[in-house]
Amino acid sequence: MNKSELIDHIAVQADISKAAAARALEAVIGSVKSTLKKNGSVSLVGFGTFSVTQREARSGRNPRTGDTIKIEAAKVPKFRPGKALKDAVN
Repeated sequence: MNKSELIDHIAVQADISKAAAARALEAVIGSVKSTLKKNGSVSLVGFGTFSVTQREARSGRNPRTGDTIKIEAAKVPKFRPGKALKDAVN
């Protein structure tokens, strides 16, 4: 499912227009992004938790040349699924 299919699904399920569904989805995505940017976390009970983790600097290998390169430290987003989502998938 891509973003436009998700918007269509939201519109049908919530009985709202596609434009309203798109605005709602953009609002949710924007809220998650801004919270993660501030090193916060977003917990949706039954769905999961979005958080930020710190990845340490490390050395890696360029697959094209085989040379060793240094990979900078970075903050990366992480998603941990909730129990209800895990149970729904299994």
